[in-house]
Amino acid sequence: MDRPPAKNRPRLRGTDLVEIQSPWLPPYTSVVKILLQLFVYVAVVLFSYAEELISKRNDDKEKPEAPVLPECIYEEEPLENSSLSSCQSPDQLDQLNDYLEEDDIEGNIKTWKLMVLEHGDEHPVIPSTPPVCIQTTNFQLIELEDIKKAASQIEGSIQVTPCMHSRLSKKYGMELFLKKEFLQYTGSVKERGVLNILTSLKQIQQKKGVIVASDSNFSMAVAYHATELQIPVFVIMPSNTSVASVKMCRDYGAVVITFGGSPKDSRTHAQQLAKKNDYLFLEEEDSLEYVSGLGTMGLEIFRQVPSLDAVVFPAGGPCALLAGSAAALKQLSSHISVIGVQPESFPVLKHSLKVGHPVESQAGSGHLFYKDLSEPCSRKNTLQLVGQLVDKIVTVTEEDILIAMLRLLEYERATVDAEGAIGLAAIVSGKLPELKGKRVSVVLCSGNLSLPLLQQCIQRALTLDSQTCKFSLWIPDNARDMAKLLEVLDREVVRVLDIQKEHGFMTSKLFMTKVTCVTETRDKQQATQLRNALLERYPSLEWM
Repeated sequence: MDRPPAKNRPRLRGTDLVEIQSPWLPPYTSVVKILLQLFVYVAVVLFSYAEELISKRNDDKEKPEAPVLPECIYEEEPLENSSLSSCQSPDQLDQLNDYLEEDDIEGNIKTWKLMVLEHGDEHPVIPSTPPVCIQTTNFQLIELEDIKKAASQIEGSIQVTPCMHSRLSKKYGMELFLKKEFLQYTGSVKERGVLNILTSLKQIQQKKGVIVASDSNFSMAVAYHATELQIPVFVIMPSNTSVASVKMCRDYGAVVITFGGSPKDSRTHAQQLAKKNDYLFLEEEDSLEYVSGLGTMGLEIFRQVPSLDAVVFPAGGPCALLAGSAAALKQLSSHISVIGVQPESFPVLKHSLKVGHPVESQAGSGHLFYKDLSEPCSRKNTLQLVGQLVDKIVTVTEEDILIAMLRLLEYERATVDAEGAIGLAAIVSGKLPELKGKRVSVVLCSGNLSLPLLQQCIQRALTLDSQTCKFSLWIPDNARDMAKLLEVLDREVVRVLDIQKEHGFMTSKLFMTKVTCVTETRDKQQATQLRNALLERYPSLEWM
């Protein structure tokens, strides 16, 4: 069929398009409606999401900002048997579960408290709260095998000193056995720990040398044994050290340098030299080698005295001897009592145990008479061992120590210093009555005493023990009255050590003289009898 010409075709209106339908397309109005509904739905969803975001942002703005932590303060809460170590952060606590339980059994856990303070706030007292941070220690209890290993290491270079039954046993009512450690080559038990340290050093360090800074038994032991092992050794001493001590150290083979006016100056100088020349700076420490070496003495006592009931040790600030020997004895026989004795003037160890951490003596250190007993207690690990293993700590006076030194000279012909005699002083003074009738070993650990100090100690001890008496009285200045005085002294059977007359500088009657006598008596009873006899005849008696 022929199509009509274009010009004759009918023209379509806009409204006619709506009426045109196709079998493949939906109606035009339906498409528009669907698109409008889709647009409205998307707009509603977007609006809801935007409203939710805005609401969340407003909530965040209303919350207070976290304060800046300006300062973090850790306050220590000391627990028994704790020690210092690096503290783990709280987020690392989960990693500690494997070994914290083990340390808790050994009692080696220490807790710390964490508190945040604003600037300018004072540190308040913190109440007990659950621990924020747990701290462990790497220090272990000294095992018996460690001490036996040390004994094997130092065998042949250290004297096996005797532990002999004493004639003082009958006097004090107990079986006394004296461990004579003052018979070591340098006169001190410190040789045991020092030699174990030196033999444990690596060969490269032995070639470089060691350095110490003190005028003590420790320095003497280092000087001697380092020289024997062909290790270069340097000893720094204060310039006011006695000539005898300097000479003795040099005789042992050390290079002695005097520096500074105090032990602190010498120590600082020694540390500088050690750092500059790569020497090993040695001092009394609580290392396994040193404590185990000193513990070999406890091992010897146990082998030398069967059925032992108690052992009495000196207990100064550096308590490595007490800790090491107690570790040996308690592991060999737990029923043996371990007792420490310290001077009343320097109760450093007892105070440290009471407060739970090392403290320094307020009276200072380096006392001429007490020496090592007056040193500060600065070793926490040995302090822990003492707290765990030592049964009792007692204190004695200077007079008790002097009397003990005198008794050892009289009965044992043993010359010891204050550290060597302090153990016996506790028995002499009656501070250990529970030991009556028991088998007791007393450690005489040191015998380094200068001759002038020894003479002074003996004279003082004789006076305290009433074996030397001094008195003065007034008599007419003529030979007959002097003879009468000597007759009284002869009748009382005393020995006149010294007698002096003085009248030129006296403000008294003209023909009177003051006579001062020093006499020797047997004991306190005879001294009292002499005093009473003189008072009957001479009312002006002055008993000194």
